[in-house]
Amino acid sequence: MNILKTIALFLLIVGLQVACSPAHRITRDLQKKSTYIDHFTGVALYDPIRQRTLIQYNADKPFTPASNTKLFSFYAGLLSLRDSLPAFRYTIRPNAAQGDSLIFWGTGNPLLLHPDLSDTTLLAFLRNRPERLYFSPANYTGPRFGSGWSWDDYNDDYSPELAPLPIYGNVVRSANKKVSPRRFADSIRVVNNARPGLRRNEFNNQFVRPDSDRPTRQDVPFRWVPELVAQLLADTLHRPVGIVHLPVTADARLVRGTPTDSLYKRMLQVSDNQFAEQVLFMASAERTVAMLEPITELQRTADSLRYPAASAKWVDGSGLSRYNLFTPNVLIDLLKKIAQKVPQKRLFALLPAAGQSGTLRSIPSADKPYIFAKSGSMSGVYNLSGYVLTKRNKVLYFSIMHNNFTQPVSEMRRRTAELVKEIHQNF
Repeated sequence: MNILKTIALFLLIVGLQVACSPAHRITRDLQKKSTYIDHFTGVALYDPIRQRTLIQYNADKPFTPASNTKLFSFYAGLLSLRDSLPAFRYTIRPNAAQGDSLIFWGTGNPLLLHPDLSDTTLLAFLRNRPERLYFSPANYTGPRFGSGWSWDDYNDDYSPELAPLPIYGNVVRSANKKVSPRRFADSIRVVNNARPGLRRNEFNNQFVRPDSDRPTRQDVPFRWVPELVAQLLADTLHRPVGIVHLPVTADARLVRGTPTDSLYKRMLQVSDNQFAEQVLFMASAERTVAMLEPITELQRTADSLRYPAASAKWVDGSGLSRYNLFTPNVLIDLLKKIAQKVPQKRLFALLPAAGQSGTLRSIPSADKPYIFAKSGSMSGVYNLSGYVLTKRNKVLYFSIMHNNFTQPVSEMRRRTAELVKEIHQNF
């Protein structure tokens, strides 16, 4: 009888400990608190040291991930890109009568004359070449927008066009009536009753803006065409650049440029959509010479991850598409794979840090950041997936996903920050 009482007492104590554990309390809150049940919420928390799942709440249900998708593009880059980015390919065609020709092709590298992170490798190479210069766009024949992108976002800075050789970030930057690239200055018409801001014609590079002296700064995507690239390069190099439609030759040489981590850092911290899309272009350029096939590279990476179709649907690099769907558990698994490939110090330097950098700068944090994660937001969507450093000096992996809410995104950001703070303090 004493043995049975001892066992019963032991089980009672264990049951009370489980009931009072942080994981149990948080799970109970997820099931009952209005802050989590007034919309669709999913949470997964994982301890990599014990290889144990701590919290599961709707963790196998698919959510629209928004920019959490960039973690998949990051992983695709880790699989294929080297320490420095492929900048361009070129070949030289001898011609004794008319002079030699230098033909170059893009690799999808988005940094050529980029207004915020510029790589001058191609310019420096072309500037003093004795040959006649020709750009060939023939190694990309895909669409200018990703699958499922909103067609009417063409004027918004987060939606620049896909291209084999982006230039100036594929945007016109307007700041207090000054325009970059300057070539577009004559393409802007001032209209008294125009809508606020700079607006482009949907189908060509003609713009309108209101007659106003109010200080403004705006980036508007331009329509990318090879002829425009050649003109912009000619403006910078002060020499002609022609267009030819020739496939990449077998002897074409690859030239590398900026360190890859500089692109990753901006892609993850600023949540740069173009960089995320063009990572897939460059991953394709590393793998094949003939054509840039970002969707093939996306599918190759997706196949290597082997996620069930019911748990993962990945269609673009940036997360602009609402066709993307991932479960919190899929994000946890991806975080594991990323951590296996990237040392923690480097990884935490690339990701936004709460209270310190990127899209998490506004989230309150202690003196030392304890959240290193990728956010993702659009109308009715806010997600945060990454790594949390607890007060017991543990690193846990988490994915918190909110869909189908009507509150402002800022409110979901606040609720998510409070939940991660609770994890930080109690695990």
